[in-house]
Amino acid sequence: MTSRVSVTIDQMSDVGSTANSLISLDRDQRAVVELDPEHPGFRDMEYRERRNQIAQIAMEYIPGEAVPDAPYVDAEHNVWKTVWEAIDPVHEKHACQAYLDAKAALDLPKDHLPQLNEVSAKLQKLSGFRLEPAAGLVEPGVFLAALAEGTFMSTQYIRHPSAPLYTPEPDVVHEIIGHAVTLANPDFAELNRLVGQAALRCKTSEELDRLGRIYWYTIEFGVLREKGEVKAYGAGLLSSAGELEQMPEAEIRPFNLEEMEALDFDVTVYQPVLFCADSQEDIFRHIRPRILRFGESSSHSV
Repeated sequence: MTSRVSVTIDQMSDVGSTANSLISLDRDQRAVVELDPEHPGFRDMEYRERRNQIAQIAMEYIPGEAVPDAPYVDAEHNVWKTVWEAIDPVHEKHACQAYLDAKAALDLPKDHLPQLNEVSAKLQKLSGFRLEPAAGLVEPGVFLAALAEGTFMSTQYIRHPSAPLYTPEPDVVHEIIGHAVTLANPDFAELNRLVGQAALRCKTSEELDRLGRIYWYTIEFGVLREKGEVKAYGAGLLSSAGELEQMPEAEIRPFNLEEMEALDFDVTVYQPVLFCADSQEDIFRHIRPRILRFGESSSHSV
């Protein structure tokens, strides 16, 4: 796994196969984001400088304080608007009702990219979760420990304006439209906390990998049935118009945690296998007892 939790848990399938960005420090100890040559923003020096500034915000951030504003420009606000124009009608068709209700409650602006602090303040009132800035990819243990405490570590940068419906790395579109909206639902917020707490109890990397696959097939790419139709509740699906439109082509399997734990996945393609719960209640009926057993000597049994 090359992202936050064991596998590339926080990448969605409109995320491409190019290398992720890396962050280094210059002589003055300022953040420098190193983009892959195939990244859409590689040759855009102004974009890269904003990425550096945004990374610096995260590196200097003191937990618990207000998150400083990112220096977004008009072209990036237009990316946000373009994403919403593409994804809003697809949400109406493929998103579960809990997500649609949470989206209405969070009431995100669609004409401009909101600042992380603005979204975090709304989110905290709805579910107790808060957002804190991350400069880039976060070590699995750090990311999951934050979930256990009700904190989601979020990137602030947005994909390059030349490719508004594509990103080679998790960006603020995925974080806010996918995760923040989902976290506005108290039940899904609690699921994130449980996964974080389970990660703290994991004693081996193999256990963490298995937990990471559960995260992937539920919190990132989970689906459920509503009125006989398959609907998305996973953030990776809900933040990507392409993933949602491709969802009917996926193999829909019954909700089975043992299968999830054993099944690897490819982050560079639309997900070919999705595990479907019978209802939102069914997710928690199955997953809560399993998650609570992580870290115990009997953790291989389901």
